[in-house]
Amino acid sequence: MMLSDKIKLTAKDILEKEFKTAMRGYKPEEVDQFLDLIIKDYETLHQEIEELQQENMRLKRQVDESSKRPQAPTTTAGTTNFDILKRLSNLEKHVFGSKLYD
Repeated sequence: MMLSDKIKLTAKDILEKEFKTAMRGYKPEEVDQFLDLIIKDYETLHQEIEELQQENMRLKRQVDESSKRPQAPTTTAGTTNFDILKRLSNLEKHVFGSKLYD
């Protein structure tokens, strides 16, 4: 279920809501001012949700694309470095003789 399915009111619903007046009721101007603030918050919230959904979709695509790319094996670098050090050690022994390792 998407968030938009859970939200019952839109900014338009709030703007167009009519309240009946009664004796000793609320001041319509105060109610209208407060509802205007709520409408602005709703619009800001809706915009933020849209931006986050777009970012979420973009990040999911990025993850999908990176998982489809062939990955370089991570063990070859460690093995290669070990092999190089081993060969270097053997070359040092050969060039400098066993005195270096006594």
